[in-house]
Amino acid sequence: MSNHQHHDTAHYPPVSPLQAGLKATCPRCGVGKLYAGVLTPAKQCMNCGLDYSFIDSGDGPAVFVIMILGFIVLGLALAFEAAFHPPIWVHVILWVPVIVIASIWGLRFGKAMMTAMQYQTSAKQGELE
Repeated sequence: MSNHQHHDTAHYPPVSPLQAGLKATCPRCGVGKLYAGVLTPAKQCMNCGLDYSFIDSGDGPAVFVIMILGFIVLGLALAFEAAFHPPIWVHVILWVPVIVIASIWGLRFGKAMMTAMQYQTSAKQGELE
């Protein structure tokens, strides 16, 4: 049995995956921090002790961030170019920090939300019998 079965949630009200994603908190208690670093999950929740070894968000969050952020930034960059016709260095100075910051925030949010959904549904890798 894994350490994140639904009977563990009896003492904790359900945590919304959206809330857990926005706050990057524990999927069980909604209080403890999910990350030990920028994108590195902690070993366990410092509040409720949930073992985070089950976390495996895979490439899902990265795909969503690339697709959504790419669409938004490209649209903004094209609109900025059409409106102001700035030199290329202005685009580099403007868009590189926007992309880096938005990507990191998007990955933190996406991984935290996917982790909360994975926890709530007890999802895991498919296994062959």
